Amino acid sequence: MKLQPDKFDVQSITGYGSGWIALNGEKMTTSLVVGSRGERFDWACTRFSDLSQTHFDQLADLAPELILFGSGLRLHFPQPAWLAKLASRRIGIETMDTAAACRTYNILAGEGRHVVAALLMETP
Repeated sequence: MKLQPDKFDVQSITGYGSGWIALNGEKMTTSLVVGSRGERFDWACTRFSDLSQTHFDQLADLAPELILFGSGLRLHFPQPAWLAKLASRRIGIETMDTAAACRTYNILAGEGRHVVAALLMETP
């Protein structure tokens, strides 16, 4: 029995690997933000140490239900101060490695949720 559609009505992550993801079949090699309502833009960072509160404030301005933070090859948690704007707007954030964020984004976007994935692209 098939439980999932052949094609999402939203942009989806169709593949990923070390230092890249495929968004609707287009290979991307830079950090990016992708959302279930068509949001898509470069996220100006190449490693976790590049991140700041400004990066997370930018995500809050998108006003999603939930943000999936793909922190790269390893799990890195953002500083609590960086999340203040998200908390004040009651926007949830989940931190996971980038591969897990890709998988989780597809599930939630496919359910029709307003989700944004902020994906840090690192190479080993």
